[in-house]
Amino acid sequence: MSTRKIKLSFWQIINMNFGFLGLQYSFGLQQANMSPIYSYLGAEEKNLPYLWLAGPITGLILQPIIGAMSDKTVTRWGRRTPYFLVGAIFCSLCLLAMPYSTSVWMAASILWILDAANNITQEPYRAFVSDKLSEEQHSAGFLTQSAFTGLGQTLSYLTPTLLIFFGVNKFAVNSHHIPVTTIIAFGIGAVISISSILWTLKTTKEDPLTAEELAEIEQGPKGIKAVFADIFQAVRTMPLAMKQMIPMMFLSWYAMFIYWIYIAKCLSHTVYGNQASAFRQSDILAGQIGAYYNFIAFASAFLLVKLSKAWGPKIVHSGCLVAAGIGLFLLTYIHNEAMVYVAVTGLGLCWASMMGNPYVILAGSIPPERTGVYMGIFNMFIVIPMLLQNMTMPLYYESWLAGSPVNAIKLAGVLLVASAVATLLIRMRSNKETKADAMSLSIDAVS
Repeated sequence: MSTRKIKLSFWQIINMNFGFLGLQYSFGLQQANMSPIYSYLGAEEKNLPYLWLAGPITGLILQPIIGAMSDKTVTRWGRRTPYFLVGAIFCSLCLLAMPYSTSVWMAASILWILDAANNITQEPYRAFVSDKLSEEQHSAGFLTQSAFTGLGQTLSYLTPTLLIFFGVNKFAVNSHHIPVTTIIAFGIGAVISISSILWTLKTTKEDPLTAEELAEIEQGPKGIKAVFADIFQAVRTMPLAMKQMIPMMFLSWYAMFIYWIYIAKCLSHTVYGNQASAFRQSDILAGQIGAYYNFIAFASAFLLVKLSKAWGPKIVHSGCLVAAGIGLFLLTYIHNEAMVYVAVTGLGLCWASMMGNPYVILAGSIPPERTGVYMGIFNMFIVIPMLLQNMTMPLYYESWLAGSPVNAIKLAGVLLVASAVATLLIRMRSNKETKADAMSLSIDAVS
């Protein structure tokens, strides 16, 4: 990529990232509703992690491939934007279909397609932001994505509550026990998903490639074999700072997946005493606190930009992880609805940081011309812990955690604090150092 980048204004950065509103509205709908949807359709609690496998597996397979392909794609619309549009279209169609699922396996199948569509969109989008912005604007760019992540997920979590406020019966369900509020929320999500991406495509164009960059792409190897070769080579020459981020990412994303799967079940025990209507009430409360912590993420994202510039992204990220971990652990001892919001405030700060600061660290450590493939590989640091959580949690849920969702949330809190410690061990490096290492490793590989 060309190193000459025009400094963008605040509103240009807002327009560039507006598509994240729809993308994260979609993710928020999944986080808030998939476990309840599976439960309403008859899934057993111990099997819930298996039914969430779609996201980790599709991300593991697709994102490195899509990222590498987007680095080499040349079209009249640019390299990254064709992926945004295709992914957003399929995402919207799946959101429309999901709440009309008639069985657990129908819902799981739609989730596979939905997650594939989101993955086609997400990593080229992150690469697009890195393409457009100079290194000194990376914090503003990626933490603006955090703000839209918080806003999109706030709206997705809060939509059922707003629908109830405006008169929709919170106990009304369809013939397969899916709440009417869920059906309407997914329909709204489908509209927001496609329209927000279209706004970004209308207002923000990709920077044109130079003649040298185009020639390099045209003269380079092509086909799926070349894509996998590019991924393999990128893994071999991975910057040191990126390798050091693996423990941090593993611990934090394992923890977050535990939270999303078991928070509603936990609240049904701790706040509502596991009464007859406890799960429906805890489902609604989980959506409300999800909206709350995502609003905290939205409101704090721009503050984190300033803090990250002043103190460095890894110090800020570590502090946010500690706040979230302590809050989740204390949450399991709270029996009052109002106090639950206090406990998850730290989670809001952490979520804003997780959506921004790791990418600030990453973008400053990878060669700019290989942003797509490294963004795709970096997503493996997210989906592998999520995949392992899906596979391993059922193995020890009954024995180590006594079959208790309350103990599962405690474990999530402990893992977030451990992730904070791992964050402090990362050594951030400059692009210049990383390029020198990559060239050295490439020479060693040839010789």
